[in-house]
Amino acid sequence: MSVDGTPKQRFLVCHDYGMGGLWWWVHARSAREIVETFAETWVIEEPQQLVDAQEWDLDEVDIDNPADSALYELRAQRLAQRNRTGFGVLADWELLYTRERGDGDDGVPAADYLTEITNGYRTRQVEVRGTGEAVRTGLDDFPLNPPIDLWNPDLADQQITAEEFEKAWDSAVPAQEDWYS
Repeated sequence: MSVDGTPKQRFLVCHDYGMGGLWWWVHARSAREIVETFAETWVIEEPQQLVDAQEWDLDEVDIDNPADSALYELRAQRLAQRNRTGFGVLADWELLYTRERGDGDDGVPAADYLTEITNGYRTRQVEVRGTGEAVRTGLDDFPLNPPIDLWNPDLADQQITAEEFEKAWDSAVPAQEDWYS
């Protein structure tokens, strides 16, 4: 129990890293306490997933003693973020827009990525390349779409206006299937 006497409950928690995820049952006082404590984690509330997870052999972890190494590292990551300007300022936003510079890796050219984020998930994106070409993509174009940690203080520095995003979206061309070939 906490100082205020709030009892702990059992929550299904996932760290989705895009190609898969790590899962736990975490005993905590609230879902919010979990996402404030561990970076890049999500509390699962979908009834069918909760039923399905009962059959999985998941570790049971107490929020005050995350013996599991992955949760321990995610806690350390969150602790490092806490003292930075912008920590958690976007945590409760349902809709936001960001601009992030991608330096280019694995044959993908450097570009700016303007992203619409709805309830923690990328819903639309505009890739503005150094050549000036702008390509837009939407939910159907994202084979992997892990949730975005809205507590991350870096997001506050990347925030742009809806108008800036919509202007880029309107001037971009739809992605072609062979665009990156």
